Amino acid sequence: MPYVVNDNCILCGACVAGCESNAITEGDTKSHIDVTICIECGTCKMNCPSDAIDYIEDTEAAVQPDVVKEGEPGKS
Repeated sequence: MPYVVNDNCILCGACVAGCESNAITEGDTKSHIDVTICIECGTCKMNCPSDAIDYIEDTEAAVQPDVVKEGEPGKS
C-alpha cells in the first residue's frame, strides 16, 4: 500500500531530501513517489509541511497519470 503525493505539494523538497530509498523525484507541478522503489517507511509524510502525502490502500490508485517519465511519449 503506497504513499502518493496529492495536489497540496509545494515542491519544497522535504520529502525528496528525507527519502531513504530515493523513491521521490520532483516534477513540474508536484513530487512523485515511485511505488516500485518506496519502502513505505512514512518519513516523507512526516517531513511534508503541506500535508501533501497520503497513504492509500489500493496500489492501482497510486498510478499518477499526470507524471510522464523521461523517454515516454508526451515528454517534450
